[in-house]
Amino acid sequence: MAEKIRLGVIGANVKAHWASRSHLPALLAGQDFEIAAVCTTKPQTAEEARQKYGARLAFHDYREMVASEHIDAVAVVVRVPLHYEPTKAALLAGKHVYTEWPLGQTTAEAEELAALARQKGVQTAVGLQSRVSPPLCYMKELIAEGYVGEVMACHVSLLRDGVLARTSSRTWQHDATLGANTLTIANGHTIDALRFVAGNFSHVAAVVATQAKQWLETDTKRMVDVTSPDNIIVSGRMVNGAVVSSHVAAVPWAASGFRMEVYGRKGTLVAISDDSPQLGEITLQGAQGSNQLAPIEVPARFVLVPAATPRGDPYNVGQMYCEFGRAIRDGKGKQPDFDMAVDLHRFIDAIKRSSDTGAQVELA
Repeated sequence: MAEKIRLGVIGANVKAHWASRSHLPALLAGQDFEIAAVCTTKPQTAEEARQKYGARLAFHDYREMVASEHIDAVAVVVRVPLHYEPTKAALLAGKHVYTEWPLGQTTAEAEELAALARQKGVQTAVGLQSRVSPPLCYMKELIAEGYVGEVMACHVSLLRDGVLARTSSRTWQHDATLGANTLTIANGHTIDALRFVAGNFSHVAAVVATQAKQWLETDTKRMVDVTSPDNIIVSGRMVNGAVVSSHVAAVPWAASGFRMEVYGRKGTLVAISDDSPQLGEITLQGAQGSNQLAPIEVPARFVLVPAATPRGDPYNVGQMYCEFGRAIRDGKGKQPDFDMAVDLHRFIDAIKRSSDTGAQVELA
C-alpha cells in the first residue's frame, strides 16, 4: 500500500450537499488518505471535482472507479437509495469501504453488504459519527469508570426545525420507503449515540408519527404529500436496568437541539448541542453528589484529527477517517462498521414494529 491510503470518493460533486460539506474538507485536512479519485454521474462534474480536490483520476461510472488498481478504499457518499449498488461493487472489487448512514435503504440490503464485507475480509466503516465524537467518547468512558455510579435513568432528545418546507432537491425524502427520513437518520444517529454512551436496550415501546403530512417545496411553490415520519418517541429499559426515554422530531419553529442526560446513583452527566450529535459541537457537563452541573473538559487524547480540520460537519467525519485508516493499516480501528450498522437497522425496525403494533418489543 502507498504511504497514504488511496481513496476514491463516490458522490464527489462540488455542489453535493453532504460530501462537499464534510467528507472532502475532512480528507483535505487529514493525513491518512489521499483523494486519489473522484466519481460523479457526469464527465464534466467529475473533472470539476478532480480539479477542485486535487484528485489524480476522475470517473463518471463507479464500476470503473472501484475496479481501478490505483484505489485502495472507497467512500460512498450519495443518497441513501443509491448506497447499495456502489457499496456492493466496491466490496466485490476487494476494496475497503466507508458508506454513509443508513448503510442500506432496507435492513436486508445492510445485512447483505455486511455479510459480503466479512466474506471479502475488508475493513468497513459506516457514517455513525457520534461514536467517534470526542465528548461522547469521554462521556462513555466516565460512565464506565463509575462517574454516575449505577445508571438509573437516561433521556435523549433532538428537536430540529424546518419540517414544513424544503427545496425540491430535498423533497425526495417525502417517501418513507426510500429509507432517508427522521426515523432512520435523525433518530438513528441520536438513539445510536445514546446506546453508544449508556448501553443497549432490552425492550422498547414506541410511537412513530407523521405530523406534517405535506411539505411546501420552496422553489416550485407546490405542496408535496409526505409519508416519512417526523416524530419518534421511544421508551423502555436498558440491559443495565435503567429506564430510558427518547424524543426525536422535526418541528416547525424554534427547535431546542440535542440533549442527552444520564442519571446515576452517584451523579449526572449531560451532553448538549445545537445540532445532531454527529454534526454539532457538544458541550459536556456533570455533577456528583450535587444539584449543580459544571462544565467538563474533554481530554485531548480523544482528538484524532489534525488541528487544521474544520470544526462542524467535517470534524467527526475526520475522526472517522482516522479510525478507518487505522483499521486498514493494522486492524485496530474503533470505527463503527457494517455489522454495527446492521444492528442499528434492526433496532430501528423494532421501533417501527412497536409503533405499528402498539406493543412492547423485546430485543435479543
